[in-house]
Amino acid sequence: MTNPPIRPHRNFYGRRKGQHLKDSQTRYLEEDLAALSPGAVDWDVNPDRAPLDLGALFGERDIWLEIGFGGGEHLVHQAGENPDVGIIGCEPYINGVAMLLGKIRKAGVENLAVYPGDARDLFDVLPKASVSKAFLLYPDPWPKTRHHRRRFVTPEHLEPLARVLKPGAEFRVATDITDYVRQTLEEVPRAGFEWLAETGADLHEPWSDWLPTRYEQKALREGRVPHYMTFRKL
Repeated sequence: MTNPPIRPHRNFYGRRKGQHLKDSQTRYLEEDLAALSPGAVDWDVNPDRAPLDLGALFGERDIWLEIGFGGGEHLVHQAGENPDVGIIGCEPYINGVAMLLGKIRKAGVENLAVYPGDARDLFDVLPKASVSKAFLLYPDPWPKTRHHRRRFVTPEHLEPLARVLKPGAEFRVATDITDYVRQTLEEVPRAGFEWLAETGADLHEPWSDWLPTRYEQKALREGRVPHYMTFRKL
């Protein structure tokens, strides 16, 4: 008799839900979210941690991943600009998920899947070397030094991300926090990535297909400087 699989213990420090949802947002969650699921990701639904069937989900399309999509404006933009790609968005903050669902309805894009939870759980069930591009845009900065271990750019997150990315896959990171830039440039290459900048000025040059998020717009209003980093999975 085999032992049952052991559920990984993971601390979660972010917010799951904020202020009261609008009636329309509650309706989006009730009517739209289940149909956009990438498959059984949560442990309670999928205790055997079987890999997702991405072919059944998106056919032969390349798979992209946005980790922490906030209000979803960049995710919907990329889906609309790249209809030949299947994109999975992951966000534990349910208010942001509800905002995204409203944007999906308005834009009419059909090449998205949405997981309303912790990216580490999604990494568990994404097949190895299955993702062609990943985005980490304005992640929670955890500014206090004692909280830096909670940032995404730590081995706990980067190692499973590296596992699910294809060799040569692109990993984009945007942040307005200079110390987050420092930690990103230290930790991401250690996880098996190459930074693609040619000069220091590249840090301040947005991507050609970039859509500024609401977080970036807030940073600019408050006088902070955006940084853009592109890495290649080795």
